[in-house]
Amino acid sequence: MNKLQHYAEATLALSKEEKVGQFFMPAAFINNTEEEIQFIENLIKKHHIGGLCFFHSRASAATNFEGKKAVVHNEQSFDTLKRLIDRYQKASKHPLLISIDAEWGLAMRVENTPQYPYAITLGALINNTDLIYQVGKSIALDCKVAGIHWNLSPVVDINNNPNNPVIGYRSFGENREKVVEKANAFIAGTKSEGILTSIKHFPGHGDTATDSHLGLPLIEKSKEELLEHELYPFASLIKQNNVDAVMVGHLSVPALSNGKKEPATISKAIIDGVLRKELGFKGVVISDALNMHSVSKMFPVKGELEWTAFDAGNDILCFTEDVAEGVKTILKNATETQIKAAFKRIWKLKEKVLAQPFSENQKLTSPAALNKKIAQESLTMFQGNDESIASFRKDGFSKVVLGKEIENRFFKSILDETENKDNVLVALFPPKIKPKDNFEIPDADLENLKRLLDTKNVVLYLFGNPYVLNILNFEKAIAVVIAYQDFEGFQENAGNHFLGKTKAKGKLPVAIAFK
Repeated sequence: MNKLQHYAEATLALSKEEKVGQFFMPAAFINNTEEEIQFIENLIKKHHIGGLCFFHSRASAATNFEGKKAVVHNEQSFDTLKRLIDRYQKASKHPLLISIDAEWGLAMRVENTPQYPYAITLGALINNTDLIYQVGKSIALDCKVAGIHWNLSPVVDINNNPNNPVIGYRSFGENREKVVEKANAFIAGTKSEGILTSIKHFPGHGDTATDSHLGLPLIEKSKEELLEHELYPFASLIKQNNVDAVMVGHLSVPALSNGKKEPATISKAIIDGVLRKELGFKGVVISDALNMHSVSKMFPVKGELEWTAFDAGNDILCFTEDVAEGVKTILKNATETQIKAAFKRIWKLKEKVLAQPFSENQKLTSPAALNKKIAQESLTMFQGNDESIASFRKDGFSKVVLGKEIENRFFKSILDETENKDNVLVALFPPKIKPKDNFEIPDADLENLKRLLDTKNVVLYLFGNPYVLNILNFEKAIAVVIAYQDFEGFQENAGNHFLGKTKAKGKLPVAIAFK
């Protein structure tokens, strides 16, 4: 990889067109064809793009084909990712800034790589920010092995809408102070290994019921309400000077944009006004993916979206699909002051992470031990108590597993000597973490669970998104215990809890409505 010039040298050495090229961060797909790989190499060479954001494949959810094309798994994705990063770096005149969404590890985008718990699971931890620090650090180590400089996380949206189709489990919870506390720990862990972060999705994507990949969410709250809730984590972290970058989401927030129902990503009032002037953020602003339908369909003329997003205040244009036209339109319309300011912010960010090459580290982390600790500290007694479970256990019980097929370490750890058909221990493994289509729990399983809750004494262990409880008549259960994840360590810890060998130490970070 070519050595990065110091800013003073770069500002003189790079042409105006090269500087504008640095604003672009198109998507790179791990499972691309050779033709598609060469297309990206050509973008790098011809337009001097500043970086790449890696996704699994063109059929993955973030590319707007969710539910339309099957995601084909590639067991060699990680090795392919490393080779592609090396190949793209060699094609670039200036070192590329490589980014990825690794909110819970590289596994968010790459199969057969370490996976750590979702943010909602970390949100259940009580006074265990050291564990969140270790998660951030571990994910950063894995990024370094891959050749990735920038983890586009953490999510600092306050999760205050149970019907949110795209944030939900990605948030630390609904308590603004806890969100800030946990985000700080994640950021500190990431920074300890020299990896960049980006808080998202400004000005706050938590209270929405629309997926911004597909449509434009509208938040009709007053500015006072937004400052108290949605904006609070962003303002707090910026004030602490603990933010490398802010990602702006595709959200319509009229109270912040002079009454206009426009996406925040193209709103000068929101980016330049609220984020820059009112909150005092001086770092890099990156747009959410510009291919997302909530904004992309507004601009049929190629290049206009890129220019409008840049003019609104975005320094880095993520997932741009029309690089050539975007560069041309920005060169035509932007002032020298705009170009100079954005280029300086981007180059300084690059210097922060690219001044020294990563040390050779060829081994990915092993998440099992850390995940086990998190399992022990996050398990949550949502309904009932230890005494009710002990009595249930003593009287004997039957076992029922519902949801997806998975190796059931939970039941394997529990040996029941006497069967009681009136007492039923249920292990629920929701097939999906997102709420769409009832988390894809089969209708027959939901009907079976309802019947059991209506007619039997049920102890329910939930290995998934706690918002699943909103679609269940859970209040009829003797006890409900939330394990959050279906990892082996989480299942084994839940088994130990049922047997009375350990306590449920976590606290649910979001509200579930009792019916």
